[in-house]
Amino acid sequence: MATMGAQLAPALMEQVVDGPSGFTGVEATPQWAEEVKRLARARNATILAHNYQLPEIQDVADHVGDSLALSRIAAEAAEDTIVFCGVHFMAETAKILSPEKTVLIPDQRAGCSLADSITADELRAWKAEFPNAMVVSYVNTTAEVKALTDICCTSSNAVDVVASIDPDREVLFLPDQFLGAHVKRVTGRENMHIWAGECHVHAGINGDELTEQARTHPDAELFVHPECGCATSALYLAGEGSFPADRVHILSTGGMIDAAKAAKSSQVLVATEVGMLHQLRKAAPGIDFKAVNDRASCKYMKMITPAALLRCLVEGADEVHVDLETAARGRSSVQRMIEIGNPGGGE
Repeated sequence: MATMGAQLAPALMEQVVDGPSGFTGVEATPQWAEEVKRLARARNATILAHNYQLPEIQDVADHVGDSLALSRIAAEAAEDTIVFCGVHFMAETAKILSPEKTVLIPDQRAGCSLADSITADELRAWKAEFPNAMVVSYVNTTAEVKALTDICCTSSNAVDVVASIDPDREVLFLPDQFLGAHVKRVTGRENMHIWAGECHVHAGINGDELTEQARTHPDAELFVHPECGCATSALYLAGEGSFPADRVHILSTGGMIDAAKAAKSSQVLVATEVGMLHQLRKAAPGIDFKAVNDRASCKYMKMITPAALLRCLVEGADEVHVDLETAARGRSSVQRMIEIGNPGGGE
């Protein structure tokens, strides 16, 4: 069997095509899955997959979850190599928390529009405008931005993180404007400045389509990610009584899994990236999960293809590096968040 496996990888690698949208040419067959598992064992690697990954990538992974949860699993894993099937900032976060381990991402071109919406230089300039402010950064940021951050946060603990800061201290919240608006609304904090960044996928899930879906599915529950442009609309629907408030849930991706297991409705409308539906359906197979916007697919997440994962394990590419000083400072901002007592999910 080992000999057959050893012969399979070169044959599959000959099919890999490198194109502008990523690596293609290899299908996710049972033989591919067996070879991926064999190669991971040979490399002493554990495979982590984000909730937004292709279903076939999620199914072959050792662990599936949100970015921070996976990074913490990486830090505790016995294996010395981490293969992070997600976007680049997520692999960086794993490297920050596991500086002694080798961290690989199957395609280093898998970026993130939200993480790219603020650079380290832009943050330095913003901090200079408000020199006494506390900087709170969503984990969906680059390592360099985390290194300039006082406290990181996740979508599930952002409210707790901001509430932990002296109420008289100004807060710079970045980079997601919709999550920031949600936190400001819940905390009632007036001295909070919000960066105008967004995830292009979540921003595209708008209030009009959410309102229409809610109208045509009056008995459903509603799971909304706080990065969505429609989060305010969801709360408005609940507030005005046109949709029962107890069926509207603003949740992180990890929170959606827990809520799915506790859901009382037979149908749930989901406002987030469509990859999330795969894990939700596995968590609660008796529920009909329906995307509020079935076009809400992240092209960067979907760059982690079967071909990319195979190439990563065969070639040991692409390795993610974070310099030690940046990693140490970024690790401190994540650790301060954890010390608040509610580490929460990633995003």
